[in-house]
Amino acid sequence: MKKLIYKEFALATSPLTFLFLGFTVMTFIPGYPVLCGAFFVCFGIFHSYQTAREDDDITYTILLPVRKADVVSAKYAAAVIIQGVAFVLFAIFSGIRMVFFADAAVYKANVLMGANFVFLSFVLLIFAAFNVIFIGGFFKTAYRYGKPFVIFIIVNFSIIAAAETMHHLPGMAWLNILDIKNAVCQMPLLACAAVIYVISAVVSCKKSETRFENTDL
Repeated sequence: MKKLIYKEFALATSPLTFLFLGFTVMTFIPGYPVLCGAFFVCFGIFHSYQTAREDDDITYTILLPVRKADVVSAKYAAAVIIQGVAFVLFAIFSGIRMVFFADAAVYKANVLMGANFVFLSFVLLIFAAFNVIFIGGFFKTAYRYGKPFVIFIIVNFSIIAAAETMHHLPGMAWLNILDIKNAVCQMPLLACAAVIYVISAVVSCKKSETRFENTDL
């Protein structure tokens, strides 16, 4: 499995996937829906699937002495690693904002979602949606990626719209607390989002392995 994951990064991962990790810096942009940074990370992973499809990477991989299920697992593992790196960057940048810039006028006057634990929770939910909808949808055929990505885009921006709306509702202002000392109440949401992310990734991977085993290439 380790060699298959290495192969994913060495041969199947588009350079744009790594480049789009730079969109995590959008966490610092005031007056902008910062959750779009998570979408662009997913968009970078999408480019790897596009490149792999054009290079017929799936056919090449199953010709190796590996199980078909391992082909799927390696793809998921590569995506989870990229998302993990992105999440760490989001967390670092959010921490900087919450510790050093919580009282900055440009952020306090921002009516959109700020960088906090709730923001990180929604990042995980977007990543979970990508894994289930796009990667899971891709492995229904192992070559069609357009429709699953369009569906993901719709769900992604629905999540962003919900996130940007919720903290404006009566009694929900705590969702947009930007001071790390007062944001402890947001931690349970982050924990729940992490559980959802892990469970969705595992379940989606298992379903995709089953589908791929029955796919005639």
